[in-house]
Amino acid sequence: MDYLYASAISDLVPGYGFHFMVAACAKLPALYKPRDPQASDLWRLINEHFDTFQQVYDERFQGKYGFWRLVIERSVAAFLKCGDLQEGFARVRCTSCKHEMFVAFSCKQRCTCPSCHQKRTLMTGIHVAEDVCFPVAHRQVVFTIPKRLRVHARFDRKLLGKLSSCAWACIKAEGHRMLGRDDVAPGMIAAIQTFGQLLHWNPLCGAPHNG
Repeated sequence: MDYLYASAISDLVPGYGFHFMVAACAKLPALYKPRDPQASDLWRLINEHFDTFQQVYDERFQGKYGFWRLVIERSVAAFLKCGDLQEGFARVRCTSCKHEMFVAFSCKQRCTCPSCHQKRTLMTGIHVAEDVCFPVAHRQVVFTIPKRLRVHARFDRKLLGKLSSCAWACIKAEGHRMLGRDDVAPGMIAAIQTFGQLLHWNPLCGAPHNG
């Protein structure tokens, strides 16, 4: 497939971006169906209420969920543009049948965007399974911290990195103890999660390892 990039439809055809988009997508092949992110309930909810949420955050939510972080605003802005042809696209041309179509740029971020997050999850899982882990038995261990200490990580997110370091130190020490030697080390992947089943603040570290 050949890829040609443009900044946005409106840059190519000023004032006619929307009509041009419809005409180009009218004969899409059955194998590809562009998603419509603006039709989702999540997109409409964030688009309509995020500004209000940001305005009242300090008063209503800061005490429970921590300080407002600038990354939230950047992430939401990228999510609202994700999959929108008017925000940028790639023009794809098949070298065999010569068919052309537009593929909108995606935000490529995790968590905020369900579509991009799912793709990253699958790609990361495949990479870990095929390129990182050796074909040996692995086990999953979850580390968390006492409730009285969790509030500190809520207001200082750098402490979450120390949770991964502590998890690795525990896994390595236990491996040395079980084997009775300290010249070997298990392999481990650490993944931080900051919420529990009820979406409450509960920082934890998932650590699959081969020890």
